[in-house]
Amino acid sequence: MKNIQNTLASAAIFIIFNNAFAAEPPMLNNDPKRPVDKISKDLNISAEQFVACFNNVKPAAQGSRPTSEKVHANKAVLLPCLQKANPKISNEMLDAVMDKYRPGGHQAQEPSK
Repeated sequence: MKNIQNTLASAAIFIIFNNAFAAEPPMLNNDPKRPVDKISKDLNISAEQFVACFNNVKPAAQGSRPTSEKVHANKAVLLPCLQKANPKISNEMLDAVMDKYRPGGHQAQEPSK
């Protein structure tokens, strides 16, 4: 019985240790840091439509920049879904809106009114 307890304790420590030092923290399906209401308004869709489309996007970890491959993979998921909600959404429009609300983006650089 003692060996089983030691084995279980060792396994639990191993799992905790590995999770604490993982290369990238797990991503939430719906990134809560984005102003969904403003983004969806600028894209002329509902907030619910944006969230539904964003559910399969894997944003970069907070404070890091996504790789080019990650950007393209995310856009391949997000853009077609958004275009089903509003066919007028172009790649350029999506980039402009997302850049506007990205930390350090256009809006973040504008003085407050």
